[in-house]
Amino acid sequence: MARLLSLTSALLPLLAQLPSASAQEWPIHDTGLTDAVQWDHYSFIVEGKRVYLFGGEMHPFRLPVPELWQDIVQKTKALGFNTFSFYTNWFFHNPHPNETDFETAAHDIGRLLAYANEAGLFVAVRPGPYVNAELNAGGFPLWVTTGAYGELRDDNSSYAGAWTPYQDRIAQIVAPYQIHKNGTVISYQLENEYGEQWLNSRTKTPNPPAVNYMVQLHENARRNGIDVPTTHNSPNLNDFSWSKDQDTVGAGGNVDVLGLDNYPLCWSCDQSECTGVSNDYKLVEYYSWFQRNTPSVPSMMPEFQGGRYNPLDGDAGQCLEPMGPEFRNLFYRHNIDQKVTAMVLYTLFGGTNWGWMAAPFIGTSYDYAAPIAEDRSLRDSWYETKSLALFTRVAEDLREADRVGNSTSYSTNSAVLATELRNAETGGAFYIARHANSVTGEPVAFHLRVKTSIGNLTIPQREGQIELNAREAKIVPTDFRFSGQRLIYSTAEVFTYVELDGKPTVALWVPDGESGEFFLEGKGNVSATASPSDGVTFHQDARGLIVNFANQTGTTVIDTDAARFVLLDRTDAWKTFAPVLTTDPHAPVDQTVLVQGPHLVRTATVEDDTLKLTGDTSEETTLQIFASASIKAVTWNGEALSTTSTPYGSLTATLSGPAEVTLPSLSALSWKTAPSLPEIAPNYTLSPAVWKPANASTTPSQFTAATTPYLYIDALGFHVGNHIYRATFTGPASGVYLALQGGTGFGWSAYLNGRFVHAEPGSSELEATNATIAFTNATDGENVLVILMDNSGHEQRAEALEIRGITNATLLGNGAGFDAWHVAGTAGEAASTTLDPVRGVYNEGGLAGERLGWHLPGFDDSAWAAGSPSEGFSGAAVRFYRARVALDVPAGHDAAVHFTMKALGSQAVRALLYVNGYQFGRFRPAVSTATDFPVPPGVLDYAGENEIVVAVWAQSEEGAQVEVGWEVQGVVRSGLDVRFDGAYLRPGWSEERLAYA
Repeated sequence: MARLLSLTSALLPLLAQLPSASAQEWPIHDTGLTDAVQWDHYSFIVEGKRVYLFGGEMHPFRLPVPELWQDIVQKTKALGFNTFSFYTNWFFHNPHPNETDFETAAHDIGRLLAYANEAGLFVAVRPGPYVNAELNAGGFPLWVTTGAYGELRDDNSSYAGAWTPYQDRIAQIVAPYQIHKNGTVISYQLENEYGEQWLNSRTKTPNPPAVNYMVQLHENARRNGIDVPTTHNSPNLNDFSWSKDQDTVGAGGNVDVLGLDNYPLCWSCDQSECTGVSNDYKLVEYYSWFQRNTPSVPSMMPEFQGGRYNPLDGDAGQCLEPMGPEFRNLFYRHNIDQKVTAMVLYTLFGGTNWGWMAAPFIGTSYDYAAPIAEDRSLRDSWYETKSLALFTRVAEDLREADRVGNSTSYSTNSAVLATELRNAETGGAFYIARHANSVTGEPVAFHLRVKTSIGNLTIPQREGQIELNAREAKIVPTDFRFSGQRLIYSTAEVFTYVELDGKPTVALWVPDGESGEFFLEGKGNVSATASPSDGVTFHQDARGLIVNFANQTGTTVIDTDAARFVLLDRTDAWKTFAPVLTTDPHAPVDQTVLVQGPHLVRTATVEDDTLKLTGDTSEETTLQIFASASIKAVTWNGEALSTTSTPYGSLTATLSGPAEVTLPSLSALSWKTAPSLPEIAPNYTLSPAVWKPANASTTPSQFTAATTPYLYIDALGFHVGNHIYRATFTGPASGVYLALQGGTGFGWSAYLNGRFVHAEPGSSELEATNATIAFTNATDGENVLVILMDNSGHEQRAEALEIRGITNATLLGNGAGFDAWHVAGTAGEAASTTLDPVRGVYNEGGLAGERLGWHLPGFDDSAWAAGSPSEGFSGAAVRFYRARVALDVPAGHDAAVHFTMKALGSQAVRALLYVNGYQFGRFRPAVSTATDFPVPPGVLDYAGENEIVVAVWAQSEEGAQVEVGWEVQGVVRSGLDVRFDGAYLRPGWSEERLAYA
């Protein structure tokens, strides 16, 4: 504590009030199975080196093209992140009991781990078994939602028997990729946001079923070769389950490192779903939670707000705006202020809820307003985050710093508050300055009072002031160490630094037009030059050189005897990259180069005297490279560049922008059409391959208040998409009362003896609807009632057990009731068979056209009539539309292709968009605002013929007209090959489908 006494007296009252983590020695921990990953109060220690873990989450199952996982991995690395986190989806990999698939196409998680390894990213694996993630049933396999497996997420033996094969397999796949086995996996999460350790957290009364469950998961991981630390994520600030520090009674079930999830602006764009939050940028205090609940481990946030989901009826624009660069700047720096040293953004890339993957309350898009958009394009928020991530990669003193002050006393302007983080061993410090009222973005200017190795200073010392011109924060370092040298201070933020031929190049940045000052430690006069020199002044000091620059625009290079400095405004900082020449996740500064100008730099390698770069350009641009003098040649995406040397030692070249990419008109295609609701015909023949009898008089579900037989769809073996109920009764009836529960936004239609009698188009507010339907066409003989419903998915958490299907079917005016019920759904599921293992369990439902494979490439539609979805049809029916279209995206380009759908007439319509067999759009204008559906390469063949299928369900006699279009919303000249042979991802139609009519 003696080191605190030398601070200015103005700060002493504040510091006396703060808990001091440094008042004790903190032990270093490991799992006892490997010391490749260790941790203590301050940070993780990987391979003996302290690391600041900054990373992003993606979900491979939401991008069913493994080749594109490499794209996301490369964009994660280029962002400056060192950590890659991902969920796995239990149902996607385990569609039936004791059937697991981790090998087929997008199920191959080993491929994702290999990509991360090649990119040099640490990996945090999060396999659940429950993951939430706005997934259908939170990722539970829907076969466990029947009630037969108990309440779920406890120590019930039937539930354990369900998850064990899945957890066994994922652990066995991950094990060889751990950091001590030549991989990069450094942590393994058990369960997800499961705050159930205590029956009473105040009295520390354990909850044995939850504790036993966590023990089972831990033992499973260790038994299957997981040696790295186990982790967990507390769902909110009120929870501390599974913390060893808080478990003072020996309850058990604890993980090695507990972290905290937080979404300060709400996880949904509909902020009514969260309590006490708004878009006004009010910051949340986390420091005390970590010091109270997890003091012996790093302050870790396994999920911090990287975006938020858009609900069914949400406005995508309103969702995006608060998640822009200002949010990234302020809130991520605030987490550093709170002494967080491990932070993962949820999500960095969201992807698509293709098929029936989504929870009921959201649509097809899982864009999440993330830094990487659903179509894989880079948002401004990605570039703004990069400016911080690259700093954390090189700020070594940040990894073992104490929070020693937090006050407006640091600033000469009371409207500015600053937090001091200080490394007790080195003396390096970081002052995080922001508006005292974080809600305001009013411009303020100030000087900062700091403690340095040469004494207490008020900075800047020579000219100007520090500015905050938006809702933002600034990290002002003092005694910043780099390559054996030291910055006494810098009012410009450190962007990054590299070491080239033994001499460091330090990049500093300020917002456009702002000024800055830095003090380079040195002895005697330090010679320096600036290019351009406008606005730059040098001040010699006995202890070094003070450099002041004003109204920074573009890039300025300052060269001194000891180091080179690259001054950047925000615009140029966004387009400056620091690719690493090796696969080492520690990103050694002497194996890193600076590259400026492109839209994206993906990779950099050196072969002999040639620097080989890959990346993307969105326009013609000047490439500038700061690299070793031994580099004599440069290639970009395999093509040699003509380079020019600058006076300050960089190389420049010109990169071409992209060509224009145009698409043929979908409306001009030769569309074919056929009806797809044969089941309503009274003389329709039921095949046992398609139909299952529904005759159960008992149910394992806790929801027993229903008419019998029970018509719960999951108990019958069908789980996703459209289901068809077919009931018969004898003799006349006046009507029927029907109550259905299908999840938010679901809908249904009813037919008697082939005639439409009623429809419920659905609501974004209702998950269950009912109706009393009068019959006018019932006969004295056998009658057939058909109900077509879609199942919008199961809720998350315990609510996943809520049933889907018909809860009440009461025949009116006929005392005998129904004779029999049968149900049809996804082809193959009647026999628990996955007909399409490539696309998997979520992709298709039970419409006749789906069962017969009309959505698949290669289906022969030559006998179909001509007709397009925009021409439409009359009557409350279902029709399929098919067309073929060639696509030829130029080689060396990547394009963001979006499909659009619009109802031209009645809004009581539901439509499914299938692209080469993948369901990539659910259009429901009566309940959802979604009209835009990006489709990635691999699903689309960017260099060949594609088959587009639209299934249209009209829920009124008015019929339906649906206009289908597509457009390119962005194109880059790219080092990513999107014309790869993806035929294995697009298996076609086969004759086995004929059995499912």
